[in-house]
Amino acid sequence: MLDRYAQDIAGLAARGRLRALAPRAGLDFASNDYLALAESAELAAAARAALARGVPVGAGGSRLLRGNHPEHEALEKEAARFFGAEGALYFSAGFTANEALLSTAPQREDFILYDALAHASAHEGMRLARAPNARFAHNDVGAVEDAIRAWRDSGGRGRLWIVVESLYSMDGDKAPLDDFYALAARSDAFLVIDEAHATGVYGPGGRGLAARLEGKDNVITLHTCGKALGVAGGLLCLPRVLRDFMINRCRPFIFATAPSPIVAACVRAALKIIEAADDRRAELVSRIDFAGAELRRLCAIEPSGSQIQPIIVGADVRATTLASRLQTRGYDIRAIRPPTVPEGAARLRIALTLNTRKEDVARMIAHLGEELARLEP
Repeated sequence: MLDRYAQDIAGLAARGRLRALAPRAGLDFASNDYLALAESAELAAAARAALARGVPVGAGGSRLLRGNHPEHEALEKEAARFFGAEGALYFSAGFTANEALLSTAPQREDFILYDALAHASAHEGMRLARAPNARFAHNDVGAVEDAIRAWRDSGGRGRLWIVVESLYSMDGDKAPLDDFYALAARSDAFLVIDEAHATGVYGPGGRGLAARLEGKDNVITLHTCGKALGVAGGLLCLPRVLRDFMINRCRPFIFATAPSPIVAACVRAALKIIEAADDRRAELVSRIDFAGAELRRLCAIEPSGSQIQPIIVGADVRATTLASRLQTRGYDIRAIRPPTVPEGAARLRIALTLNTRKEDVARMIAHLGEELARLEP
């Protein structure tokens, strides 16, 4: 009965793609806790304060039953105001929020165009969606325009959906959002922007790279709460009518137990913290600039320009070997292999956070350079 699963696992191991849970160990160059809020005294105090005022740990049911708590509604109102959207809807995870949106909002006559490097959550949503979809070359606005023209010429008459990320999680590069928005505006298309890795780090008050586009009636953004915000969950910011539609039609919202009210209270606190965190953002930018200069100097690697730096080595075994050697030297750095990244593009994903010091970054990059020189071709 279990043989086929054992064979699948053995096949992954043979290809160097077997995943396993590993404990935290070494200096943090792996997490998405960019502003070092996850274990901060500020968020710990917010959790204690919420408990003290009687906020429950569990919701006890879905939002449409008894699970709807004042903390959820307060968070959604504050998030909509903070990000500049008409409405917001809170989910227990960013993955769930992305999947929920794309599996619910596009209709049968619509057409979804998505960036080739879009997150797995977007793929899962589109797999469940009524609308057909097609991918376009990464960050290629012209390719999207061509696809729209071809679809219209073939008789497509529904609404278009363009799905991008503002900052890509595995390459660390940014989308040309202004160009995508201009195309969406003249094509009568929705623009869906996943701000997961930008929220808290970029934009005025940490509002993200799409802050100037928030509130447009054809723009929907996703702000995850478990990365720079240091908590958990995902916020969809969207027009009010789409919020009402999701509440009535979205199965992951309707049938799931509501997120923890305590966690919602902590996200409310995190929004206030990041709004006033210009000093943290400035320090992170300084860390990014420093790391970029060191990567050029010691590794001959062109930096991404963000807090996410890929070290692409190609073969899976090269990535796992390199990661293991750096872990032995005391750094928590993980190998990323297909299908998370394209075939032949296995890599290390180095994340810069405020959980490490500038001297830690300098030492890590020096060791990275040494290990790259030792790596078998």
